[in-house]
Amino acid sequence: MELPNKMTAQEAVKLIKSGDRVLIQGGSATPQALINAMVGRAPELKNVEIVHIHTEGACGYISPELRESFFTNAFFIGGNIRKMIGNTADYIPIFLSDIPSLFREGYMDLDVVMINVSPPDKHGFCSLGVSVDIVISGIEQGKKVIAQINPQMPRTFGDAQVHIKNFDACVQVSEDIYEMKFVEPSEIEKAIGKNIAEIIDDGATLQMGIGGIPNAVLTFLHNHKNLGVHTEMFSEGIVDLVEKGIVNGSQKKLNRYKIVSGFAMGTRRLYDFMDDNPEIEMLDIAYVNDTSVIRQNPKVTAINSAIEVDLTGQICADSIGPRMFSGVGGQMDFMRGAALSNGGKPICAITSTTSKGVSKITPMLKLGAGVVTTRAHARFVATEYGIAELFGRNLKQRAQALRDIAHPDHREELDKAIFERFGSSLMTK
Repeated sequence: MELPNKMTAQEAVKLIKSGDRVLIQGGSATPQALINAMVGRAPELKNVEIVHIHTEGACGYISPELRESFFTNAFFIGGNIRKMIGNTADYIPIFLSDIPSLFREGYMDLDVVMINVSPPDKHGFCSLGVSVDIVISGIEQGKKVIAQINPQMPRTFGDAQVHIKNFDACVQVSEDIYEMKFVEPSEIEKAIGKNIAEIIDDGATLQMGIGGIPNAVLTFLHNHKNLGVHTEMFSEGIVDLVEKGIVNGSQKKLNRYKIVSGFAMGTRRLYDFMDDNPEIEMLDIAYVNDTSVIRQNPKVTAINSAIEVDLTGQICADSIGPRMFSGVGGQMDFMRGAALSNGGKPICAITSTTSKGVSKITPMLKLGAGVVTTRAHARFVATEYGIAELFGRNLKQRAQALRDIAHPDHREELDKAIFERFGSSLMTK
C-alpha cells in the first residue's frame, strides 16, 4: 500500500515546535530513527517536553548540553535516563493504569506522538506490535502523530491495530526491534522461583515481569496445568509453556484462551511468536491494569519485585532512599487486583540480600524511600529462604515471618530490631 504523508525522518520531526509536549512510544518499540532526527533539530527547538514510560536505546534528548531544547518527564525510569533524574529529567509518580487518563481526561495535552509500527495491511491497518500500553491513548488524543513504518515490527492484535489515516507523517525505515537477551537465573533466583512455583495453583492466571526471578518461576511450572496470562508485560519465558499447552487460558473468565498484555520485551524468538498470532491480545493498559478487570480472573498470581521490605511489610520498589530508581509502574494495580481475585496471590519476590550483601529485609525503609505497596496490601514475600505470608498477621507476627526468610547473616540484627520495637513476646499462633 502506498504510504500517505510519506517523508524522511528529518522532514517528519519538523512537526515538533518549541514548547510542544511529545509522547514517545517506549519499551522495545522505542522509535530510534525519529528520536535521532528530533535530537538533530535541537538547535532549532526550545522547551520541548518529552514524556514516556521507560524507553530502550539512545536518548540523546537528555544530554545536559541540550537542556534548553528538551526536558523529560518520565512515567517510569529506565536505565538509559536514570542518572539524569533531577537534572534534565524528572519523574511523575503515577500508577501505570492511570496514565491514559492523563491524556483522555485533559490533564496532559499531547502535541506530537512518535510511534514505531508495522507496515499497513491491505486494509490500511498498521500494528503497534510489542507496545500498546499507554500509546494507544496517546494516539487518540495527540494533535499530530508521526509513525515510523517498520517491517521488523511484529503484527499483533487487540488494541494494537491503528489505521494509517491517523498518521500525519509516515517515515519508512527498517530498524531492529530492541532485544532483551535471556539471562540464565542464578542459583539464588532458582531457589526463589521454586518457592514461588510451589504456591502457584493449577488454573492460575499469571502476571509477571522480566528478569531472573520471573524466568526462574517459569522454569518450575512445567508440571502445572491450564495456566492463563493477564499481565502488563511478558517475555519469552512463557513461549515454552504455551507450546507445551501448560499456558492455555482455559480457566480465565475474561479474554479466555488469550494471552493479554500491554507490552512485551524479549528476543526475536518472542517477536516471531507474537507475529500474526491471534492468541495474543495487546491491549490498552487502562484495561490490562484495571483492578476491576484483573480481579475477575481466577487465582491471579502476581509476582513483583522490590528494592527493600521493612519488618511490617512496607514495600519500596521505586527508589533507593530518596534517589529515584524506577517507578510505581503497575505493581499496585496487580498486587491489589490479585488480592481481590478468588484464590489470588500477590507476591513480592526478592533476593534476601543485595549484590553487596546488604539485607533487603530491613527494620525500617531507608530515609526517603518510597512505599509502593503498603503494609496493608502486602500478602506474600518470597526469598530463597522461603515465603512469608503476611495477610491477617499483626505487626509482631509479620516481623517474625519476614525475619525467618531473611539471610541467616542478618537474622540476629533483625531479632534485635524486633525486640527493641515489639518486646520479647511474639504471637506465633
